[in-house]
Amino acid sequence: MKRALADLAALGGAPAFDTPVVFGRPNIGSRKALYDRLDEVLDSRWLSNGGTMCEEFERRVAQEAGTPYCVATCNATSALQLALRARGVTGEVIMPAFTFAATAHALSWIGLTPVLCDVHPEDGSLLLSEAESLIGPATTAILGVHVWGRPSRLDDLSALARRHSLSLIFDAAHAFGCSWNGRPIGGFGDAEVFSFHATKFINSFEGGALVTSDAELAHRARRMRNFGISGHDTVVSLGTNAKLHEASAAMGLTSLDDMDHFVRRNRDNYLRYRDEISGTPGLRLLEVDEQEANNYQYVVLDVDVAATGLGRDDLIAVLEAENVIARRYFYPGCHRMEPYRTLRPLPGTDSISARVMALPTGECVTADQIATVGALIRFAVKRGHEITRRLQQAA
Repeated sequence: MKRALADLAALGGAPAFDTPVVFGRPNIGSRKALYDRLDEVLDSRWLSNGGTMCEEFERRVAQEAGTPYCVATCNATSALQLALRARGVTGEVIMPAFTFAATAHALSWIGLTPVLCDVHPEDGSLLLSEAESLIGPATTAILGVHVWGRPSRLDDLSALARRHSLSLIFDAAHAFGCSWNGRPIGGFGDAEVFSFHATKFINSFEGGALVTSDAELAHRARRMRNFGISGHDTVVSLGTNAKLHEASAAMGLTSLDDMDHFVRRNRDNYLRYRDEISGTPGLRLLEVDEQEANNYQYVVLDVDVAATGLGRDDLIAVLEAENVIARRYFYPGCHRMEPYRTLRPLPGTDSISARVMALPTGECVTADQIATVGALIRFAVKRGHEITRRLQQAA
């Protein structure tokens, strides 16, 4: 328990934790189930190219997404590129500036032009009025992002795409297992893309998937995923190598087996953090709509420096010194990164990217750890002005 400023590790005290409490530590699931599946893979001597593990993984992901088609891939970046190519997207694509750089990179890498749009400063969702103003003669698609698994304004965004005859693709990397108006994320737009990276609550070591209700789009993406090959050896289109191998599919299936457990742990953690932060001036935990399905993977704290006297980055530094590893999201916004840097102001993106941080959660984080992290945060913001002054003097 920290009782004085000198007790803070950032100001010379001992850290609260001997080992790091880390954001994004992977969930593992049943090791026995994983090892049994890996033995099955090795016994079959079918390690890639659409084996039984990959096929089963695709079936189960499609079922969770409420879509008839799933194309599993080696990562979500490849899945997004396949979705765009299979849809025939060209030219300019309107997308939010508040997202991971990989979203914009996926477009640029295949010759498309990201047109960065501002977002609502409270929840990071695409600012629809600005998106419509950015539509030009070269615009062929809108790329939406379900930030932190919290889909927003999907009906309005779908209507906007229809009104201008634009393709609509979603980066749903955060949103597997979530819903909007009772419908699973996965069936909106022309296609949606999930990430099963190691840091996601469902992981396949590294992997992704495209889900869609469009049979032809799925067929083209499946062919493109395998070098553009149709049948055994006939190349009929441009393609790449984006296949999910069997060991990754085995891990993905093992994660899916324990999905309910992971969600329960994440929800318990979210509720504990909410209790810890509740009533603390200058702090707001981004809420989850309990009427919808959610994976609760991202516990997001909004820090109002005017009220706390302690900026988000300084709070992260204070926590890191205590061996609590939180992280900024999505700082500083794609519009302030190369090669997308623009002089056009995006105030909503600048505001939210300067305020929010994701706290450690997942099955590795315990109730006692959350209680300690909560106490550290409350202690720091209560003395925010003085901590800021001390940190500036030490810099």
